[in-house]
Amino acid sequence: MPDIDFRRSSDVNEVRQTILDIHIEVRGDFGLLDRPFNSPERFDERLLAYAARPGWETVVATLPSGEPVGFCFGTPLAPTTGWWSSMITPLPDGYTTETGTRTLAFQEICVRKAWRGQGVARRLHDELLTGHTEERVTLLVNPAAGDGKVKAVYESWSYEEVGRQKPFEDSPVFAVMMRPLQL
Repeated sequence: MPDIDFRRSSDVNEVRQTILDIHIEVRGDFGLLDRPFNSPERFDERLLAYAARPGWETVVATLPSGEPVGFCFGTPLAPTTGWWSSMITPLPDGYTTETGTRTLAFQEICVRKAWRGQGVARRLHDELLTGHTEERVTLLVNPAAGDGKVKAVYESWSYEEVGRQKPFEDSPVFAVMMRPLQL
């Protein structure tokens, strides 16, 4: 396990370029930058929209030298959230009711290639969840990503698929995953 420092921030301006640079590198590694949903411009639009919401927070992982190795970010779901509005799979009554303190949306995670497979992603995830008091945490994952391996990673972190949604016209259909915040 590399020696990694974790820096939390709720100021998108201080981390925006780092996040964009890592996004471009990682999505490029997987050959995804030519897809409109993954373009730097579309990602930046989503980043700024998420960061404008109350409670948005990011964690950036860096080496002691300051070199960034990855990031993640998330936001508590507000009572007026659109998170559940594009569900393809119906959910039980009350499941999508949000209070601003019920659900944390884990919206994005990227780890640079040289540090994948070393536990950095899990540490980023856990660092973001630390200190949060929501009841549960949700995320979206393309079930085809990595031939299903990315979804399997989240399942190994105790997430379960609760349905499917297509939140943007140019996005894939995502598996919606959920777990209790505290295990």
